Amino acid sequence: MMRVFRQISALCLIGWSVLGQAQTSAQAQNAAPLSVIEWLGQQPKVEIPKSRPPLKPDEAPVAKTALPPAVTVTTLGEGGPRAIGLVPTNVTGLPLDLWAGSSVAEITTLFDRLPDLHLPAARALFYTLLLAEATAPKGNASEGDALALARVSALIDAGALDPALSLIEQAGVATSPDHFDLWMQVSLLLGTEDRACTLLGQKPFLTSDYSVRILCAARAGNWDMAALTFGSAQALQLLPPERLALLDRFLNPDLFEGEPLLPTPRTMDAIGFRMFEAIGERPQTRMLPPAFAVADLRDVAGWKAQLEAAERLTRIGALPDNRFLGIYTHREPAASGGIWDRVEALQRFETALRTQSADAVSKTLRPAWQAMQEAELEVSFATLYADALKPIDLQGSVAALRDRILLLSPIYESVGAGEPPSPEIVFLAAIASGEAPSTRPDIRQADAIASAFSTPTPRQALIDQAQNSNLGMAILHTIALLEEGANGDTAALRDALSTLRALGLEDFARRAALQVSLLERN
Repeated sequence: MMRVFRQISALCLIGWSVLGQAQTSAQAQNAAPLSVIEWLGQQPKVEIPKSRPPLKPDEAPVAKTALPPAVTVTTLGEGGPRAIGLVPTNVTGLPLDLWAGSSVAEITTLFDRLPDLHLPAARALFYTLLLAEATAPKGNASEGDALALARVSALIDAGALDPALSLIEQAGVATSPDHFDLWMQVSLLLGTEDRACTLLGQKPFLTSDYSVRILCAARAGNWDMAALTFGSAQALQLLPPERLALLDRFLNPDLFEGEPLLPTPRTMDAIGFRMFEAIGERPQTRMLPPAFAVADLRDVAGWKAQLEAAERLTRIGALPDNRFLGIYTHREPAASGGIWDRVEALQRFETALRTQSADAVSKTLRPAWQAMQEAELEVSFATLYADALKPIDLQGSVAALRDRILLLSPIYESVGAGEPPSPEIVFLAAIASGEAPSTRPDIRQADAIASAFSTPTPRQALIDQAQNSNLGMAILHTIALLEEGANGDTAALRDALSTLRALGLEDFARRAALQVSLLERN
């Protein structure tokens, strides 16, 4: 009996230390505008202000007027409104109170009802909303915490795990079990779960998920505690049978040698994915939600899996363009056909571009562009190479292709009418400058786009919503309207572009109009 007591006492005395996380940031570059996903890695260093100097002894406070001082009323237990977000207002152009007049229930409902966003400008605007620094709805701290969780969940659904991790850590991973569970979910997919497990060792009340407790005990080398927790969960039926079977193989792999593989569950979660990976039955991520593709970017996956994941995540705007390029140019293609041909075409173009030879670029630009069209990565390609392409003296059809690429890039305003002027480029150059086009060529949705820049018709209901402290909700509705327009609804496109301009989102309106005109989508 004493032996058992000593064992239990020893288990209770085990503690884990929290690993500090060093935060480094690079100076923001003054080059072309960055998307919010790319901007996150280039935030300027923030200096912590020193405490204010004390008042001088001979300077007693003196009232300026006889009026009573202003009184601030705050509900007990709640502090003032706290701004949560990764991108400051001077970058997004959005006010801190963009959600002030909305409730979290309304916001999350609209998040869930948004259609799949295929237009890059629509996705970029949605990411901006999710990452923008903003105070709590109605100034309520609990609403602010709930909104932070909703934003992190939306980022996870979109596959943007690095921003999701930064946002949940800013919101406070120990704020509630819900905060911790989201942090653990993101950490598992990124392969950084040791930090979350360390915190759980200090504060075990942060989760009621026995799978997480068992995993963290095993990660810490405490197999006895992991086995004891598993036995309790099994005896009390605290987990579904399929999860218990997976945990059993995870803890006792020797007992299942030669056994058939476990069936893949219909719905996969982050911890289940990592446990399947641990027992050597790693599921394919192709048919799983985008967040699981991030796991293929780690070194545990082969290069082809990394390439496919990089294409998928870059296509939906969840991976910075430079990281995509690093994976694409990591080594020479290992085979031919499919993705290998795209890799080869891009690498040949980049080699030609480094020579600054007009002939070499002319020979390789079109195959590289066709490869990027096949992967639907035209905007990323334009963002990466527009600055280097612009000064090269290209001629004929290659020069026209170069102009189309520049119009999809952050330097779209620099494209002129060209010599000789093409009706299409003249029209698009006017849109890029925010001017009413003088002609309407035979291109996709030309009438709707021209109307938005000559006789705009913003949706008055959305403008009223923005003026009533519901700017965030108005932008979400406009994003949904823009996606409808990109899918062929002429009236929706005209009204969405007009509304974006009326809300002061001119850059997004121009980019969206150019992308609808230039991108070929089914």
